[in-house]
Amino acid sequence: MIARIEKSGIRVELDDDVSRYIDRKVGRLDRYIPRSARASAHATVTIRETANQAGNKYQCEVILQVPGETITAKESALNKFAAVDIVEEKLKNQLRKYKQTHTAHRVGVLRRVRQRFSADASN
Repeated sequence: MIARIEKSGIRVELDDDVSRYIDRKVGRLDRYIPRSARASAHATVTIRETANQAGNKYQCEVILQVPGETITAKESALNKFAAVDIVEEKLKNQLRKYKQTHTAHRVGVLRRVRQRFSADASN
């Protein structure tokens, strides 16, 4: 779980249900962050109510601080929970790319080292 999640609402009050939902959805994103970066990752979640001709809309913005980068996602929906779901999916895709770029080199190096040691052990 992402340990530090700051939640705030602009023109809307975040009740316990929404707060727990944010903790569950955004907190689970740590599995897409490299292990070395998990301890220092933290998120800021802002839900804002916007007036619209069709009615009220809720805009969810998540700013995720990871070592070396700031990852953001923003989306609007008619429901607070739907906005959080859509932002979660966007963040998953961005974090997959982040993890791939920050761990790809290490995996290749470890594989070569293991092959070298297993070849030496068999001789």
